Amino acid sequence: MATLTRRRSGSDAEGDLYDQERAWRPPPWRERLVPKTILGMTMLILSTAIGAAFSGAVLYAYYDYRLSQNEKRIESFTAGFDERFKTATETIAAEREAAKAEVRKELEPIKKIRAEGETLEELIEKASPSVWFVNTLDEAGQPSVGSAFVVASDSQQTLMITSFNTVRAATRQPGPAVNVRKGDEQIRATLHTWQEEKDLALLIIGKGNLPKLQFAPSDPPLKIGQRVFSLSGLGSKGGAISQGFVADVSSAGIQHDASIGTSFQGGPLLNDKGEVLAVASRAYAPLGFTTDDVFFGVPVRAACEKVLRCPDGGDPSAGNR
Repeated sequence: MATLTRRRSGSDAEGDLYDQERAWRPPPWRERLVPKTILGMTMLILSTAIGAAFSGAVLYAYYDYRLSQNEKRIESFTAGFDERFKTATETIAAEREAAKAEVRKELEPIKKIRAEGETLEELIEKASPSVWFVNTLDEAGQPSVGSAFVVASDSQQTLMITSFNTVRAATRQPGPAVNVRKGDEQIRATLHTWQEEKDLALLIIGKGNLPKLQFAPSDPPLKIGQRVFSLSGLGSKGGAISQGFVADVSSAGIQHDASIGTSFQGGPLLNDKGEVLAVASRAYAPLGFTTDDVFFGVPVRAACEKVLRCPDGGDPSAGNR
């Protein structure tokens, strides 16, 4: 079988070549954007670099602006920080003190209800060396007891305040002996002077250098509801103590409900610092009557009227009867 071969004419070959050239020619937009010469390529690269540099400059300017704004805000905050910190500190301190005052105010009623056992023991330990037990006889020859406390002492003798009610019989002649006792030591006392209407008497013993009790200052003034403590010179720890509250304060005396037994009369009525406010009495009645529940303490400085001499700034000394 014969094979037929067709020869292509020259015009056909030229047409195919033209078609191939059209197939690989770049599109028109590439001819416009992509340069064909080295100078064009250089300009394209330069333009790209300039664009990148401009974009970097814009970004740098933006972030620099943001940084500047943040720095301004920080400066505005820190500019008054010291003053605000000081104000805040002062406010906190003031609120803390106010809170403390409020707590103290809330605790005050609790403190008034009853003294802690430690407070009572501390008062006995502090004041009992200055408080002695007094024993003598009354007009009927029966025992009469009370307490006395040291108000002045030098190297040779000691002055003690006691209750006139305890040593009443000794004001007569002849009268019974008056003795003071501390533990196992007993000393004869001399009744030097007295003031019956104030239930006060002054004893002198021939023993010196005994610790004395301090008179309470008049400022701050004693307040109603304040705790007071009565001390006796008789007790296993050198003394005994009772406590109560102030019911009234006047020039006549201190009205209180601390228990005053017979061994307590003539002893000191103390504040919580161990300072003498008054002389405990079972007989003093400025209103003309006495009760078993409420007692009148004789203001301790009333002893300076007749029983003692109390120069300003000096220690009390014996007065004239």
